[in-house]
Amino acid sequence: MKRKLVAGLLIGVMTCSLVLTGCSGDSPASTANVSESEGAEAQPETENAQPEAESEPEQTEAADGESGAGAESGADTDQAAADEVADLIDAIYVQTRTDETDGQCARAKEAWDALTDTQKEMVEGENADPDYFGRDTGDASKDDPRNQDEIGENEILVVSFGTSFNDSRVADIKGIEDAIQEANPDWSVRRAFTAQIIINHVQARDNEFIDNMDQALERAAQNGVKNLVVQPTHLMHGAEYDELMESVEAYQDKFETVKIAEPLLGDVGADASVVNEDKAAVADAILAAAVADAGYGSLAEAQEDDTAFVFLGHGTYHTAKVSYSQMQTQLTDIGCVNAFVGTVEGDPEETACETVMEAIAKAGYTKVVLRPLMVVAGDHANNDMAGEDEDSWMSTFKASGKFESVDAQISGLGSIPAIQELYVQHTKDAMEQ
Repeated sequence: MKRKLVAGLLIGVMTCSLVLTGCSGDSPASTANVSESEGAEAQPETENAQPEAESEPEQTEAADGESGAGAESGADTDQAAADEVADLIDAIYVQTRTDETDGQCARAKEAWDALTDTQKEMVEGENADPDYFGRDTGDASKDDPRNQDEIGENEILVVSFGTSFNDSRVADIKGIEDAIQEANPDWSVRRAFTAQIIINHVQARDNEFIDNMDQALERAAQNGVKNLVVQPTHLMHGAEYDELMESVEAYQDKFETVKIAEPLLGDVGADASVVNEDKAAVADAILAAAVADAGYGSLAEAQEDDTAFVFLGHGTYHTAKVSYSQMQTQLTDIGCVNAFVGTVEGDPEETACETVMEAIAKAGYTKVVLRPLMVVAGDHANNDMAGEDEDSWMSTFKASGKFESVDAQISGLGSIPAIQELYVQHTKDAMEQ
């Protein structure tokens, strides 16, 4: 499934059955008016007037005709209200922040709250759908946007792509930030997201304000920060990492020292055969977590039970995509013949869904466990990997008929303690440069 994101987010549009649901509602006011006016005029004015009972079908027919028109009018009104909200959502589904953004976010939520349940189901736009405001992704109050001032002279800015899934944001992103803060009590840890689309979503829906890169760097400068360490939570040296570097370079002269830590998988390497200590550590961490969550005592036990693990990343057109191939090399080199790396985008080619599925079937595995190779278990994990749509990995594997069972573990890398410690080490390495 290819979901629309600027960098990769979002949720699919609702089907026409939702529109039919909205159109089925009657308008009580219109029906009452018809009964009181035109229904009385339908009675014939003759000397030998028919009994009242015989005139009722005519009254009912007239009333029913007008009731249908009233219902249609009500449906038009419902759709107009829903369309207005869809337009407001589409207006904030953008990657550029302006002076109007805060007001636009507030207006979109106010308009959504004013809709009826029927109208909410009818919201459909270029990127808008009922899930934008309506989906329950957890309690946002458990998160910490880390946008406080009074930073001090030393700051660690943890930069993530971001997610609108509240529980995942707390477990994965906040989990990493908390670990870095605990390891560096004399430094102030702050947050920035690189996806303005996500920032706007969280702000509009949950009234949580998260800084983008420019806001976070400007906040650091205004607070008199002298020593800045930037720790990306990105998986690799990809497009998002490049954008981060450009943002930091624009503010470099505002601080005495600026140091950039490594993303999770470290250096990219020349080709698919090149691995490093970071990739080895990540491979060990994800295998241990996947095996344990699947209920096995060891990887060998899972192999004996004909179970294959698929670690699903996002995929990228960037040259850093070789990192996925390197992760497959790392897993194979340590004897994990039942571990496969895939990507939502199918780039590199060997990570495409059909290719991975055929490789697993050819190897003779009858059970499959899908798990994200993503820092955050957000939209891609919940929808592209484990969603109910026919083009999700879960649905595609099940529909193939090649496997006895297909399960999903919706858990981001950021919630794994060993991964958190790897980020802590990267931050320490950057400080000691």
